[in-house]
Amino acid sequence: MSNANFLEQLLQDELGATAIEYGLILALIAIAMITALQGMATSTLNMWNGVETKVKTASSNARS
Repeated sequence: MSNANFLEQLLQDELGATAIEYGLILALIAIAMITALQGMATSTLNMWNGVETKVKTASSNARS
């Protein structure tokens, strides 16, 4: 196999490009999931803080 044939076959090979595309898609999905989970975590944390406040209020009112 000559160097010219090897380079020509190497330039026509698209298997590596497909793997890179799948890797990029996976990275975008991971970024979207992390972003969504961060928003959900903030929302959930705010909900539990509200529950804590209501429980503290109710328990202090019950003692009075």
